[in-house]
Amino acid sequence: MISLSIFLAPGPWQIVLIVVIVLLLFGGKKIPELMRGLGSGIKEFKDASKEEDTDKKE
Repeated sequence: MISLSIFLAPGPWQIVLIVVIVLLLFGGKKIPELMRGLGSGIKEFKDASKEEDTDKKE
């Protein structure tokens, strides 16, 4: 039987393929803007989770 973890863990060729598809879909100029948005979203999530942790301690 094939394990499900094989499908969930992409190998190096799958990552290269995903990067190429993203470049084709969005173009080189849009990617930095998308990454900034993703980074700010992650930062907001971390800040909110830290804020919730400090509320629970008090």
